[in-house]
Amino acid sequence: MSRQLIAGNWKMNGLTADARSLAQALQSGAGNGFGHADLLVCPPFTQISTVAGILTGTAITVGGQDCHMQAKGAHTGDISAPMLRDLGATHVILGHSERRQNHKEIDETVREKVLAARSACLIPIVCVGETEDQRSADGHEDVVGWQIKGSLPDGFADGEGVVAYEPVWAIGTGRTATEQDVAAMHAFIRAELVRQFGDAGHKTRILYGGSVNAKNAAGLLAVADVGGALVGGASLKAQDFFAIAAAASRG
Repeated sequence: MSRQLIAGNWKMNGLTADARSLAQALQSGAGNGFGHADLLVCPPFTQISTVAGILTGTAITVGGQDCHMQAKGAHTGDISAPMLRDLGATHVILGHSERRQNHKEIDETVREKVLAARSACLIPIVCVGETEDQRSADGHEDVVGWQIKGSLPDGFADGEGVVAYEPVWAIGTGRTATEQDVAAMHAFIRAELVRQFGDAGHKTRILYGGSVNAKNAAGLLAVADVGGALVGGASLKAQDFFAIAAAASRG
């Protein structure tokens, strides 16, 4: 089985003291890794340098939560992919549902950001997923299919690009898709990746993100075509994050 990726999205949480404390706890527990799991944490922009400095030399890499489409310019308040790379980031989360909803990002915008990330030698983690209304209307596959087509540029599957399926209705709600739901959607995403990118689509890691925690991780990570997890709140506690990583090792 290929190595799974456990990615922690800290979202807008953590002042410097908080980030330093959590990073030190992660440093202490990282050891030599977790078997089949690659570990990644994505702090707020303001804490990437601090966290990356503490985690240097460990099995845990650091990423950003978004980037601009351009490498530089008059874009007040934004951060570019080269800036993330300069801070020590290796990955960047793009197209998260909270960006799509709160910042009105469309697939074409996400696509341009993916290209920017790749130009800066960052590995993009592109999020796709449906709302509760879209699933209730039996439109979840159409929604995710169009997001994949619109958000992933040519050659995405030839590199190390990652797709993360995040059912919007399960983010931060405590609700989790059933293992059957996850299996069905990940199989659909795999088929779409193969349809769009050919044989290379078989190699792309597909993460599951939606209220993943230490209790449900083992079952979710054992589902076919689940290549890891995009973890929200549980990644803010080192013990919980490592428990999820350990579940991946057993998956």
